[in-house]
Amino acid sequence: MEIIPATWDMYDLIQGFLQAPLYHIIFEVTLILLIIKIYMSQSFTPDKTVLTNKEKEILIEEWQPEPLVPDVPDDHPVLVSQDKYCIEGQNGKYVTVNGKSCINIASFNFLCMIGKKEIEEKALEALRIYGVGSCGPRGFYGTMDVHLELEEKLAQFMDCEEAIIYSYGFATIASAIPAYSKRGDIIFVDENVNFAIQKGLTASRSEIRWFRHNDMEHLESLLIEQAKEDKKNPKKAKVTRRFIVVEGIYVNSGDICPLPKLVELKWTYKVRIFLDESISFGVLGEAGKGVTEFFNIHRDDIDLITASLENAIGAVGGFCCGKKFIVDHQRLSGLGYCFSASQPPMLASAGIEALKLLEEKPYLLVDLKENCQKVHDKLKNVSGIRVIGDAISPVKHLQLIEPASERDMDLHTLERVVEQAMSEGVALTVARYLDGEEHNLQPPSIRLAINCELDDAEINRMFQVISKSFEDVLKKLNTR
Repeated sequence: MEIIPATWDMYDLIQGFLQAPLYHIIFEVTLILLIIKIYMSQSFTPDKTVLTNKEKEILIEEWQPEPLVPDVPDDHPVLVSQDKYCIEGQNGKYVTVNGKSCINIASFNFLCMIGKKEIEEKALEALRIYGVGSCGPRGFYGTMDVHLELEEKLAQFMDCEEAIIYSYGFATIASAIPAYSKRGDIIFVDENVNFAIQKGLTASRSEIRWFRHNDMEHLESLLIEQAKEDKKNPKKAKVTRRFIVVEGIYVNSGDICPLPKLVELKWTYKVRIFLDESISFGVLGEAGKGVTEFFNIHRDDIDLITASLENAIGAVGGFCCGKKFIVDHQRLSGLGYCFSASQPPMLASAGIEALKLLEEKPYLLVDLKENCQKVHDKLKNVSGIRVIGDAISPVKHLQLIEPASERDMDLHTLERVVEQAMSEGVALTVARYLDGEEHNLQPPSIRLAINCELDDAEINRMFQVISKSFEDVLKKLNTR
């Protein structure tokens, strides 16, 4: 039979259909029927309930809106302290509170960089050149030459390939963690990490595995458990990243992390380490490079180091340092870097000068270490309290040996100790936490911050005031 050209397409289609395998024909027919069924089926429309006017009025009367903000008592410590403690002038080694000069044991001014004439002169010089603020994020006309200079100086100081600075210390680690760890990744975290790290963990949406504070055996047991799970599902394990997040010195406890053991576990179980040195930077090590220098750990063994410039350096903001490709990734993915206005140039200049002073005056670190040890040894003799924290840590916590049955009662007791110490010329502070949001809420404590310029007379005075304040307050409570 002769086939005309117009029917060639139909003929080829029929021939192809007849020559196709049976399973292929069944699949295509099923697919066509399914498409027709979906197309012909009607979408579900829920029944509309019609309310009468009376029913509407009843519902409106019964409706009670939730409060815009939760109820806060008028005597909340934060609200009360705004009126109770007003600082006048500079917040240095001494601080004037409500017109009274006090030894400052409350601020993280470990190296007493605040008030240094050299730093103030550099900041004023930059102020005359750049003005007050940058008025833009780093990627949008917010980058000044002093920002690049500070990043270069930090990288050189920390013996890393590159550094990146953030305009807010809290946002540094909180932005760095979600820049690398995503949903499906696993993060092993010390239960005592600071609140900024906790916010970074939440933003990452990763799976969090908490291990007991500085308990390397518990951490290793979690890593072994994860290794067993990886063997069961190697395909998933291949695309899952694993991190360990710790602090050099924990601000919530004053303890130094066991970094050598952490590095050992890193190479054994193939995980990455993120280290927050906000307290240990400018404190530990012969040159103040932090816990890596303190333990003689090579910086390349740590995947990412972050730190605040608002403590030992006395400036504003924070930084991250490490390999170039790791740091460059934050310039694209670090939310605190990409969307926040950059550091005020005058404060970046202040940070550069503070870093220079730290390099030129290593004896500041020796004095700080000695003062931390002296204070620690003396405070161990104060009755009624225990000293929490490493002996050479500038952050220490004073906790009651016999806590009350309610947390608020202990806080009230410590507040009274702070008030009495303040009246006698020593500025202290009660450690503050967001009670409903902290992962591992710490017991109430008075947090001390030791600096390098305290002399023996001031340390003795501080010890006497703290000892007497605790003795008087606890005695009054026991006589009730």
